[in-house]
Amino acid sequence: MLDIFFAPLQGYTDDVYRRVHYKLIGGVKNYYTPFVRVEAGAVRSKDQRDIAPENNTGVPVVPQIIFNSRKEFDYLVSRIKCLGYNEIDLNMGCPFPLQARHGRGCGILAHPDIVSEIIEGIKENKEITFSVKMRLGWDNSNECDSIIELLNNVQLRHITVHPRTGVQQYKGNVDHDAFKRVYAQSSNPIIYNGDILTLDDIKRIENIFPNMKGIMLGRGLLGAPSLAVEYADNKEWNNRERIALMLKIHDTLMAEYSKILKGDTQMLNKMRTFWEYAEELLGRKPYKKVIKSGNLKNYLAAVAELKYL
Repeated sequence: MLDIFFAPLQGYTDDVYRRVHYKLIGGVKNYYTPFVRVEAGAVRSKDQRDIAPENNTGVPVVPQIIFNSRKEFDYLVSRIKCLGYNEIDLNMGCPFPLQARHGRGCGILAHPDIVSEIIEGIKENKEITFSVKMRLGWDNSNECDSIIELLNNVQLRHITVHPRTGVQQYKGNVDHDAFKRVYAQSSNPIIYNGDILTLDDIKRIENIFPNMKGIMLGRGLLGAPSLAVEYADNKEWNNRERIALMLKIHDTLMAEYSKILKGDTQMLNKMRTFWEYAEELLGRKPYKKVIKSGNLKNYLAAVAELKYL
């Protein structure tokens, strides 16, 4: 049985969502925060709120940071250490051009000299356990080879690999052959991430790579929050059970977000994102009715109809 990890997704898996998911269903070894980054010389206020210990009490959370230099790495590590965390995940996989073209995320994979400096930083922070989330490269799937060789020089909790390049973003097929190469080369434990949307997908990857440390799910857990529990129990839920859980999580999130969001528009914009990966579960017509709701009243009416599916 592999460990299941919840991937960080900007705009979706914030502290509120993580607390609610863990309380109502769980089944996840660790939740990773959307990346914390430096902006105008400091940590963004939204990131500070997201990783604040008081907003993550009792939840197995690991902060993730993104950086393009040893200077940014050192600054972010020091800020997170001050909050009492003893584990940090390093983002070397974000494919979004706004980050990658500035040498962050998977953009750093083309700069092994900077990665070498980061490894020295890891070695100097002996009281922190580090993990890495990475892609195969920015535009070349061979970029990961030299990076894995470098990462073999330091002890990591694990390396999560999404077997696509950055320029692919989430398009095209994942490259299992390249993942197999990384899997064989790494002296650190490996976690698989990418296009795992169903229980059958988890079992298929488990069968191909049985000695992995685990599987990291993102869109799969957003579309079916029960997926980790289904895997642990080896029992696939039916659509009615999944929708019932989605509605329970939804209503709890509504209550929590109402404490921090102001006005119907903010609430509507936030809550519609909750359903963005659930089209297959809901069916196209009910899904469109929820997503296309023009105001909060119509949105809540559309959501209320889901319990009859």
